[in-house]
Amino acid sequence: MVIDLLFGLLVVLGFLPLLTAYCAYSYGRSFWLWFGLGAALPLLSFVLLALLLHRKEMQPGEQLLSEARATLAGAEAEARDFNRAVEALSQAAAMGEARPAAARARPA
Repeated sequence: MVIDLLFGLLVVLGFLPLLTAYCAYSYGRSFWLWFGLGAALPLLSFVLLALLLHRKEMQPGEQLLSEARATLAGAEAEARDFNRAVEALSQAAAMGEARPAAARARPA
C-alpha cells in the first residue's frame, strides 16, 4: 500500500513539470525554463505560473486584446459564410440557373 502511494506521488510529481511547461509555452514563455522549475519545485512553480498568468490576464490591455480577437474571429466567420454564399450563387449561375432551386420554388 505504501509503495502504491509512493508510485502515485511520483507520477503526479513527474506530470506537474510537463503541465507547467506546457501552460507556460502556450502563453509565450520558455518551455524548458518552466520545465526545469517544475522539476525542481513542482507545486511552487505551478502556483507561481498560475499567478503570473492570472496577473497578465487581468491587465486592461490584455482584456481589450482578447475582446478584439473575439470580434475579429466573429468577423472572419461571417466573411467565410458570405464567401460560401457568393461561391454557391456563382456556381449556380455557371450551370445556367438564374437563381438557386430554393429561390425558384417560391411564387413570384
